[in-house]
Amino acid sequence: MTRRTAEGGGGAGSSVLFGEVLRHFREAALLTQEALAKEIPCDRSQVAKIEVGTRVPSEQFAKRCDEVLDTGGVLARIWAKVDWYPEVQHPDWFERRVEMDAVAVGPREYQEQLIPGLLQTPAYTHALFSQVLTGDEADERVRARMSRQPRLLADGGPLYVAVLDESCPRNAVGSPEAMRDQCAHLLSVGRRPNIRVQVVPADLYGLIRPKVSMSLIDLPGERWVYSESQHSGHSTNDPTVYARDGQTYDVLRADIPSARESAALISDVMEGYARHGQVRPERGDLDQEQPQRRQRRQLRRNRPRYPRRRPRP
Repeated sequence: MTRRTAEGGGGAGSSVLFGEVLRHFREAALLTQEALAKEIPCDRSQVAKIEVGTRVPSEQFAKRCDEVLDTGGVLARIWAKVDWYPEVQHPDWFERRVEMDAVAVGPREYQEQLIPGLLQTPAYTHALFSQVLTGDEADERVRARMSRQPRLLADGGPLYVAVLDESCPRNAVGSPEAMRDQCAHLLSVGRRPNIRVQVVPADLYGLIRPKVSMSLIDLPGERWVYSESQHSGHSTNDPTVYARDGQTYDVLRADIPSARESAALISDVMEGYARHGQVRPERGDLDQEQPQRRQRRQLRRNRPRYPRRRPRP
């Protein structure tokens, strides 16, 4: 695997500084990490890792902290100046895709099952990698994936069109809170002038869909089709393949709801996760409540029965 390094650079130190400033404002506001996490909202562990400089925050996280802590925009300004990815590591088979992302003119993507990496939140990505990796390995993969996004999210970034099968936002990953935030992120980035997100409804008949998730990547002077199997990536610049897959993609995009209509579908899905994530009774409370219900039923059954007086004719 190749590694982009910054020996002696300020990336790691700046991330620690961001965490220290965040902790200063949080403590000044008399909030615990858990209390701040509820306001963002996110997991308490995410706040803890950001404060010690081991987790990369999103720009949305920094702006939300500014609002909650009333910092006057300090955290967002620091976030914009930090090189969050002075050292990242990608799998060997994915390096070619990373190189293409760095210079792609107008990437177009069709994705099924999972949210595409360029649109994932840190929590969603971490939940994915935590299924197969642990500890520092998972955190490293999350940082590597997030390192691909700044070019896309920067002002004047390249046009990026993502067509998502409805299974992408509906397949539960991590927790209801993580999925709610992921849907909110899709809605947020979809409002950027260079990003369009469209969803292929599951109940729309007669559509011709690509057989696998794929990306159509225009580079200066050449065009590529990129797809993945479970453990490897496949890319080709065969003009015939690009023309065939490009036509399938364009026809599908024309036949599905627009980005604005798709946003309404994503909003509905997000509301479902928000309802699912509402506070429910603790398990202990349920364990106590069920015997009480049984006891009440038993008491009713054990009551002495008195003969009812029948009205005389």
